Amino acid sequence: MQGFQEFEPIFNEPRIEWAKNSNPGSGLMDQFFMHVFAPDGNHLKIRVTDYHSNTFEAIKSAMQLDDMRDCIGIGGSWNEFVEYLVASFKAEDVKLVLEKLSNSDDVAYAKLVAQKSKGMPLISISLTKLLDSAARDCMANMSFGLFKAFKCMKNMVVQEKEHSLQLTKIISAEKERSENIQRQLGKRQKLEKMNSSDKLDVSGPPASNGAQNSPDKLAGRDAASTKVTNRVVPAFRRAKVRGALLQDIEDDKDN
Repeated sequence: MQGFQEFEPIFNEPRIEWAKNSNPGSGLMDQFFMHVFAPDGNHLKIRVTDYHSNTFEAIKSAMQLDDMRDCIGIGGSWNEFVEYLVASFKAEDVKLVLEKLSNSDDVAYAKLVAQKSKGMPLISISLTKLLDSAARDCMANMSFGLFKAFKCMKNMVVQEKEHSLQLTKIISAEKERSENIQRQLGKRQKLEKMNSSDKLDVSGPPASNGAQNSPDKLAGRDAASTKVTNRVVPAFRRAKVRGALLQDIEDDKDN
């Protein structure tokens, strides 16, 4: 069976309930403060006070609480039982049952009653009233314990704020880096588009050359060349004419 090595102190304000046939006196306080902690790994200490004239205490060993677990019928492992104790002591419905002495305003009896939720097993622990120096020491120790818990909580809040600030800076830096990358990618894509457009303009033939080399233009040129060639006088005709001219000249000489 394990003890209470990792038990965190619990602070709570129990709800006051008077036992039957016991009415509260005019001098009794209606607010109490509760402190549950483990002074060592084998004991649990419960203290309740109104910081006036009523201070109570109970010390329970791990063995005693294990016996109580069997009596109230809580199964499971020891760790599960400790978790149930913690949840019960932290609940809003924790009750401090008080009973007065007859014909007096002094409290003769007190017990702490807690449960995790309605319908769950009840944890009932009787408390012993402390007097004089024992009560004063108990109230002082509760005050110091509360102050330590406050400092611990404050440090945790400060650490969480610093951690949150660091995360915010990291997120901001990552966001700025992502935006820079997006801008660089946009510029690169724009430059690539401009380069590809320039390559198309240089490699493609001019529109005028394309029009001049179109099939219709080429067909027209071929037709024109054919007509010009047809106008040239054949060689045999040219020779015949020259022969005729030469014959004419000879005839003139003879005459």
